Amino acid sequence: MGWWQIGTDTLAGSSFALSPLAETVASLKTLHAGKAAHPGERAWLGRHLPAYRERLAAEPLDALLVRAAIGPTWNADFLTPTPLGDRERSFEEEVDAVRATEPADAVEQLAVAVGGPVPEPLRSARDLPERLAGVLGWVWRETVLPEWARRRRILEADVVARTAMLSRGGWAAALDELCPGKMRWLGDGRLQVNTREYPPRSVDRGRLLFVPVTPATGWVSWEGDERYAIVYACAGALADAAGPAVPEALGALLGTARAGVLVRLGSPLSTSQLVALTGQGLGSVGRHLKVLLDAGLVRRGRAGRSVLYEWTEAGAVLVAAQEGPRPGAPRGGGLLTAP
Repeated sequence: MGWWQIGTDTLAGSSFALSPLAETVASLKTLHAGKAAHPGERAWLGRHLPAYRERLAAEPLDALLVRAAIGPTWNADFLTPTPLGDRERSFEEEVDAVRATEPADAVEQLAVAVGGPVPEPLRSARDLPERLAGVLGWVWRETVLPEWARRRRILEADVVARTAMLSRGGWAAALDELCPGKMRWLGDGRLQVNTREYPPRSVDRGRLLFVPVTPATGWVSWEGDERYAIVYACAGALADAAGPAVPEALGALLGTARAGVLVRLGSPLSTSQLVALTGQGLGSVGRHLKVLLDAGLVRRGRAGRSVLYEWTEAGAVLVAAQEGPRPGAPRGGGLLTAP
């Protein structure tokens, strides 16, 4: 397994960061795989996969480059530059790091990604960084930018959830939940970052960034000893924009918008998370929560700086009565500490 030895100061100074480029790379990887992790992603693929394949069919060298850069076990480094993390940058600013790669370095990185010789057309090309930046630019403009505002709300909501988890259970709990089955805290400053047989890496200085993306993929990257990044997929409930269906009878009783808030509270969520999940405005979500609180259908509690909402027993019974029992639905007792 691949693991990092993380120094105490590095871990204490780590932070979350949003990256339009990481979101675009994750979207490219999803288009490349052509497989969806949930209904929302399936709908997105249905809208964009034909145009993506047409784009690559028109540029065979670009298609060959993408196949090489997204290797079976490793990405070419110039595809996944490590975010700076000092401030949020635009996609255009971030993709400059791809363009800045020396063509000879790009070929060497592709050799690592493919695990062998680089195909001749790529070895002879002198514009690979510019070509890859062009592909990423297309994915950003055509498939990510039109819904970036919604994706950004989801990413921000995930950061709120992870921060709340960190305040409740510490780093061990928070890191174990980033990439279940692949990442876990081993103790003694050791973090398993993947299940591959890579040599350990010391991360005892520099910045450590945690970067959420909405597609169901992730990777690690680093820039010398200065910066390290762990790119991880948002929690499934956040990434899947489709969400649970609102039962017709419950919608008639509470109103579709208010019922849409209620059915999502089987697990604790913050107001900002609900805004991201429902697409409703902050004021509307706040008003729905007040009505649900007054009716005794939800409760609220504090986790660190976040205020989280979840079903009361009455709320769980009401939702279950409309749609049937849901696995893991609370039956009283509560997940939050009341204020």
